[in-house]
Amino acid sequence: MNTGPRELLARMFDAAVAAAQPALRIPACLPSPPMGRTVVVGAGKASAAMAQALERHWAGPLTGLVVTRYGYAVPCERIRIVEAAHPVPDAAGLEAARQVMLAVQGLGADDLVICLVSGGGSALLPLPGEGVSLDDKQRVNRALLASGANIGEMNCVRRHLSGIKGGRLAAACHPARVVNLLISDVPGDDPADIASGPTVADSSTCADALDIVRRYGIALPAGARRLLESGAGETVKPGDPRLARVTTRIVASPQMALEAAAEVARAAGVTPLILGDSIEGEAREVARVMAGIALQARRHAQPLGAPCVLLSGGETTVTVRGKGRGGRNVEFLLALGLALGGAPGIHALAADTDGVDGAEEVAGAFLSPDTLARARACGMRPRESLDDNDGHGFFGALGDALVTGPTLTNVNDFRAILVT
Repeated sequence: MNTGPRELLARMFDAAVAAAQPALRIPACLPSPPMGRTVVVGAGKASAAMAQALERHWAGPLTGLVVTRYGYAVPCERIRIVEAAHPVPDAAGLEAARQVMLAVQGLGADDLVICLVSGGGSALLPLPGEGVSLDDKQRVNRALLASGANIGEMNCVRRHLSGIKGGRLAAACHPARVVNLLISDVPGDDPADIASGPTVADSSTCADALDIVRRYGIALPAGARRLLESGAGETVKPGDPRLARVTTRIVASPQMALEAAAEVARAAGVTPLILGDSIEGEAREVARVMAGIALQARRHAQPLGAPCVLLSGGETTVTVRGKGRGGRNVEFLLALGLALGGAPGIHALAADTDGVDGAEEVAGAFLSPDTLARARACGMRPRESLDDNDGHGFFGALGDALVTGPTLTNVNDFRAILVT
């Protein structure tokens, strides 16, 4: 290994992000042109970059509208790009969701709808179900984000409070042909969980959503509770004839990103081990397990010896109990550092591939064997920072935050633990 640990970790993260870029993944996945119209709709942090890639490789006429996060727009000539708020939705997202539904009205069997969907679309398409307001959606979203619920559970609730998710957008396209091009940011790459599945069938129920709400003690606004308890919030189910002409393709996924990072490690003479692309659980608990694996590799060359790197993806959770800003990647790293206790030769990076860890304009951070010592020398108390869910404040004060800006893709979290 001829490069420094931090540089190598950064190169692996850059390779993971590059492997999931829409410009690379979209062109080979485009469908054949229709006899009728082509309409492009979509949502997510990567949707604008996906639209740009599509435009550049689509010879025929098309129109469309996609909605992305503020700061994630890229120029398009034929597809309108709208920006809105994430992770808590706003009025711009509500109006954009209405415009998306209008864009697919009145289509015929000869028409084609291409849906460009990536992570973040749940917040960016906040069209409420009957009797639910935008304020209700915002309140529920904030509660879900702080609850410790995993992404599948959060999106189950979101689908059943929506007027566009859970297959409703695809049903509105009927009888047109629908082709979904998805960039996955969810464990297991289930299309129903990517942006809460606006264009795919959903087998979960209002009763499932209510169970999740009860499990995490989330206070539902009255309109949201009526929608779920009455069953009026049911989603479009598998076998619905309106979805008979829908096809779906995952164009980029966490596994692709991890494999790209593994190639960078091999080229540097470091043996990679991919632990999984769909790891979930409380960030601090996952960190303790991975610290144990890293220490075993360092001390006993098991499951492999140094130099090696443990790679993983997925989406952990943070139950926010302190006054900090959360952020699952920095919470993971801070807990990892405490579990490692300054063990020599172990460095790590954890970051969200979209460039935003939680609600922060920070992708994640770096951890080194001297992180805890440097923090304590500055008068910081790492355990108290973790208890306060203040990973962002901790790593920011040390100058170890990883700030990328918008990456224009989103294949979830990337974790690399380098054992030298």
